[in-house]
Amino acid sequence: MANTNLVKEKYKLDIIKYRYLFLGITAVLLIPCIIAIIYLMSTQKNHAPLKLGIDFTGGTILQYAVDKKIATSEIGSIRAALVEKNVKNPVIQTTTQGDNNLISIRTTFLGDKESKDKANEITQVLNKDFGNFELVQVNSVGPTLGKELLRNTLIALILSFILMVVYISFRFRFEYGWIALLTLFQDAIFVVGIFAIKGIFFNTTIDSLFITAILTVIGYSINDTIVVFDRIRENMRFLAKKYSSNEIINASINQTLARSINTSATTLFTLLALYFFGGATIKDFVLAIIIGVISGTCSSIFTAGTILSIVKEKMAKKNA
Repeated sequence: MANTNLVKEKYKLDIIKYRYLFLGITAVLLIPCIIAIIYLMSTQKNHAPLKLGIDFTGGTILQYAVDKKIATSEIGSIRAALVEKNVKNPVIQTTTQGDNNLISIRTTFLGDKESKDKANEITQVLNKDFGNFELVQVNSVGPTLGKELLRNTLIALILSFILMVVYISFRFRFEYGWIALLTLFQDAIFVVGIFAIKGIFFNTTIDSLFITAILTVIGYSINDTIVVFDRIRENMRFLAKKYSSNEIINASINQTLARSINTSATTLFTLLALYFFGGATIKDFVLAIIIGVISGTCSSIFTAGTILSIVKEKMAKKNA
């Protein structure tokens, strides 16, 4: 049952009063993300908004354990040495996993026989000039499989967006549905934009785990937004005659504020533990979810309700 003394309570945040400030901050944070996405789309041959890993482009990754830490200055020398041995377009990344130093070398797709011969050749080059390298893993994905996976991924993302908007429009109203879609786009752009920036400056590529992270973020974000919308709808039903829509929306957001923050905080504690103490192979996956959880919490508090208040005001003026 809605609280009949809604606006008499003292709430922590006056969201509606500073709604344009919050929306402005959101826009400022989105700008570098959008610029990075546009830059990659305009400079990459496949026009992708991110640097795609071998899961989507096809290729072979050889991962080595190294007896020392590879300096950044050595990466260029390693790449030059591999190019001399006809290794096509090698992409080199260094990581650490506990006390172990790892280096990954990504190249074009190699068949089974070719992969074994080329791996031996690369290992000889590395051991000769750069230290003690031990091959620990070889992963290959064919170009055809990569393209099919990329197509299926895009279909899954589009369907998830459409079904969520249909559900929210049916459960609430149409304006709630497209506002929820807008907040989902915001959260997705934050995650994609930050990884686009990482791709530009650190040559970070994405794999199928990244898509899993995006779908997880979308589900988390829409869940938080629905909680806020449900409280707004309940209060609107009982208190619309007594209070303005802005007062109801502001109070509803504050009523769900503690729940949103507590849920996000407990989730982040687990994710941070995974990020700092988990394996190097899941760091980007966990980082994507961390960014998405923070963005999803902020969008449900500062974006969804504020845009709804603006829409309600315009609808009231139009009806008047």
